[in-house]
Amino acid sequence: MKLRMLLGQTGVTILEVLITLGIAGIITTAVFKAYLTQHENYMTQDAVTNIQQNSRVVIDELTRQIRMAGNNLPLSIPAIVPANTNPDTITLSYRVGNCETGLLTTMSSSSSVIQCGSDISCFHDNQWAYIYEPDSGGGEMFLISNVDNGSRYLYHGTMALSKAYTNNALVMVVQQLKYYVDNVTDPDHPRLMLQVLGQPPQVFAEDISDLQLRYILKNNLVTDQPVLASDIREVKISITGSSGDTSGTKSFSTPSRIYTSSVNVRNL
Repeated sequence: MKLRMLLGQTGVTILEVLITLGIAGIITTAVFKAYLTQHENYMTQDAVTNIQQNSRVVIDELTRQIRMAGNNLPLSIPAIVPANTNPDTITLSYRVGNCETGLLTTMSSSSSVIQCGSDISCFHDNQWAYIYEPDSGGGEMFLISNVDNGSRYLYHGTMALSKAYTNNALVMVVQQLKYYVDNVTDPDHPRLMLQVLGQPPQVFAEDISDLQLRYILKNNLVTDQPVLASDIREVKISITGSSGDTSGTKSFSTPSRIYTSSVNVRNL
């Protein structure tokens, strides 16, 4: 009886197994492709969001600093130093606060201590300052190595000045910032760099592959390289944000985004 029952049962053929495996493979492949597509869309959107955020931060930073450029500067310091380097470079200078003092006596030599005639508590060690003579208009940046508040001495032991300044010279704190795109250190990951005078460059924003600046002069001419900063009326900024991988090795594509802005200068 048992033998007859076994002989009467039908099994699964190899063809049926292969068909089942084929259908399962098709379904699995479709699900996996859908997952990959969704994942790539998510990664692309995340990259675009990062590009937008970084570019917005750069636009805001450059706008703020360009508006500050030239604030209470002596005429001997150029407020804006452009460089049409493609990507472009810009150096901005402005006076910080009201920290200022005058020389009490004429320096005996270019390396002698600077004796001041007023309070110097607003200065501090290892700070960059600017010394200049208002009459001649000449001046230079120098590093304060030590501040002696009691004697009102400013030391610059690490560097000699270009000359001995007279007792009508002034000393003030000036901020000087340089912005440029570094696409050499890691070509696949360009970024915007910020260098403060006397300090090593620092990464300000990732995923910035290009910086282009155009200058509208007071006579309405537009140029990439103005001769005099005092002629500048407006600065047009163009920022290109990339995905951070320009080598094309990613499995998904994140196109570059260009963001623009225009800044009217205030202190030139």
